[in-house]
Amino acid sequence: MAQKFHVKRGDQVVVISGSHKGKTGKILELVASKQRARIEGVALVKRHTKPQGEQKPGGIIEREGTVHVSNLMKQADYDSSKRAKKTEVK
Repeated sequence: MAQKFHVKRGDQVVVISGSHKGKTGKILELVASKQRARIEGVALVKRHTKPQGEQKPGGIIEREGTVHVSNLMKQADYDSSKRAKKTEVK
Protein backbone atom coordinates (compact mmCIF):
# COMPACT_ATOMS: atom_id res chain seq x y z
CA MET A 1 0.00 0.00 0.00
CA ALA A 2 1.41 3.38 -1.01
CA GLN A 3 2.00 6.04 1.63
CA LYS A 4 -0.11 9.18 1.56
CA PHE A 5 1.39 12.59 2.30
CA HIS A 6 -0.17 16.03 2.76
CA VAL A 7 2.03 17.33 -0.08
CA LYS A 8 2.72 16.04 -3.58
CA ARG A 9 5.16 16.63 -6.42
CA GLY A 10 4.80 20.10 -7.92
CA ASP A 11 3.31 21.71 -4.78
CA GLN A 12 4.71 25.04 -3.61
CA VAL A 13 5.78 24.55 0.03
CA VAL A 14 7.36 26.38 2.99
CA VAL A 15 9.82 24.77 5.40
CA ILE A 16 8.34 25.42 8.85
CA SER A 17 11.08 23.94 11.07
CA GLY A 18 14.68 22.83 10.97
CA SER A 19 17.82 24.47 9.65
CA HIS A 20 16.07 25.60 6.43
CA LYS A 21 13.10 27.22 8.21
CA GLY A 22 11.36 29.93 6.18
CA LYS A 23 12.63 28.83 2.76
CA THR A 24 10.11 28.15 0.01
CA GLY A 25 10.23 26.08 -3.16
CA LYS A 26 8.52 23.58 -5.41
CA ILE A 27 8.64 19.84 -4.61
CA LEU A 28 10.74 18.05 -7.23
CA GLU A 29 10.52 14.53 -5.80
CA LEU A 30 9.05 12.58 -2.87
CA VAL A 31 11.12 9.77 -1.34
CA ALA A 32 8.28 7.73 0.19
CA SER A 33 10.49 5.08 1.79
CA LYS A 34 12.20 7.73 3.94
CA GLN A 35 9.25 10.17 4.19
CA ARG A 36 11.37 12.95 2.70
CA ALA A 37 11.01 15.45 -0.14
CA ARG A 38 13.49 17.12 -2.48
CA ILE A 39 12.65 20.84 -2.80
CA GLU A 40 13.91 23.22 -5.47
CA GLY A 41 16.64 25.49 -4.04
CA VAL A 42 16.41 24.16 -0.46
CA ALA A 43 18.95 22.01 1.46
CA LEU A 44 21.65 22.22 -1.20
CA VAL A 45 24.46 19.66 -0.87
CA LYS A 46 27.68 19.21 -2.82
CA ARG A 47 28.44 15.90 -4.55
CA HIS A 48 31.85 14.94 -5.94
CA THR A 49 31.37 13.03 -9.20
CA LYS A 50 33.72 11.08 -11.42
CA PRO A 51 33.80 11.74 -15.17
CA GLN A 52 31.39 9.48 -17.11
CA GLY A 53 32.77 9.95 -20.61
CA GLU A 54 32.47 13.12 -22.69
CA GLN A 55 28.79 13.75 -21.93
CA LYS A 56 29.21 13.90 -18.13
CA PRO A 57 32.39 15.58 -16.95
CA GLY A 58 33.41 15.10 -13.32
CA GLY A 59 33.54 17.78 -10.70
CA ILE A 60 31.73 19.14 -7.69
CA ILE A 61 28.00 19.29 -8.37
CA GLU A 62 25.60 21.21 -6.12
CA ARG A 63 22.09 19.73 -5.94
CA GLU A 64 19.09 19.57 -3.63
CA GLY A 65 19.14 17.37 -0.55
CA THR A 66 16.00 16.12 1.19
CA VAL A 67 13.79 17.54 3.95
CA HIS A 68 11.41 15.47 6.09
CA VAL A 69 7.76 15.96 5.04
CA SER A 70 6.72 16.78 8.62
CA ASN A 71 8.75 19.99 8.30
CA LEU A 72 6.78 21.15 5.24
CA MET A 73 3.53 23.09 4.82
CA LYS A 74 1.76 24.05 1.60
CA GLN A 75 2.34 27.71 0.69
CA ALA A 76 -1.40 28.51 0.50
CA ASP A 77 -2.05 27.02 3.96
CA TYR A 78 0.97 28.86 5.36
CA ASP A 79 -0.17 32.23 3.98
CA SER A 80 -3.64 31.87 5.51
CA SER A 81 -2.32 30.66 8.90
CA LYS A 82 -1.09 32.55 11.96
CA ARG A 83 2.49 31.42 11.16
CA ALA A 84 2.85 33.96 8.35
CA LYS A 85 3.89 37.38 9.58
CA LYS A 86 0.93 39.66 8.99
CA THR A 87 1.68 43.33 8.29
CA GLU A 88 -0.77 45.61 10.01
CA VAL A 89 -2.32 48.44 8.04
CA LYS A 90 -2.99 51.64 10.04
